[in-house]
Amino acid sequence: MDILALPVLGTDPIDRLSIPDGTTVEEHDLVTDGDVLVGGQSTVEFGVRGENLVAGERVRFGGDIEMEGDCRLDMWCDVSGNVLVGENAYLGERVHLDGRLVVGGDLDIGDDVDIEEGFEANGWIVIRNPIPTIVFFFIYLSHLLRLGEEEAAEELLDEFGADPDADPVRIPRSANVSDDAWRVSTAAEIGDDCRLHGNIRASEIEVGQDNNIFGSLRAKGDVTVGGGTKIHGDVTTRSGDIEVAEDAIILGDVSGDDIEIHQDADVDGTIRASGAMRLGRPAERAPE
Repeated sequence: MDILALPVLGTDPIDRLSIPDGTTVEEHDLVTDGDVLVGGQSTVEFGVRGENLVAGERVRFGGDIEMEGDCRLDMWCDVSGNVLVGENAYLGERVHLDGRLVVGGDLDIGDDVDIEEGFEANGWIVIRNPIPTIVFFFIYLSHLLRLGEEEAAEELLDEFGADPDADPVRIPRSANVSDDAWRVSTAAEIGDDCRLHGNIRASEIEVGQDNNIFGSLRAKGDVTVGGGTKIHGDVTTRSGDIEVAEDAIILGDVSGDDIEIHQDADVDGTIRASGAMRLGRPAERAPE
């Protein structure tokens, strides 16, 4: 059973690429202060460092995994490195690790797991193939929210050690993430104060403020670049609009349908608009 391909009462827990505030790529590692959710059949060429990790079926990681909390890898996952877990770990059936597994708490492990350099756990070691706890968690939490039981939902989040205000890294199903490109078939949202390597390819792209992205942005739909963000490449869309905010810097070309660029933004390349083009301050909103 794929942990993160399972619909929860008709919803997808990771229906877009979402990068929270302050996320960075450091020496081929994706580093975040919060959790990381990876949809099934995705490839993440980076190592990953954060609080908790949940990966769906057949996810491949190109480096070490270091989690302060829990790590849950569904069946057929592959890790090209070590896995270091501060608390508990769940490894599904036929998971393969090139390196060593070190678990600070309990280890729940499925059949035919291959750990090339061995493992150690300070807590209980259980060999079985249970339904992952995260499946029950999503179903029960969604049910409580639908019933309006917000207090009970908050208690459940506290019990699982989850911060309801924290925004995890979300990588959707069948994504491909590397130093070269972040390719998803969904929309992409990037928060503030992030430092990322690679071209972003998505259906729509929204980039927050004060980011440094060493690559280009390309979307089928709309693209928004927040204030103070620097893009080391082109910003293009096939059939959408582009908005570039104050003090943003685009080191390449900008190409789209309707284009709006703040007068204090800087575009080094050519601006091509198939529709309307507006250079100046954004229009004042009418008072409500």
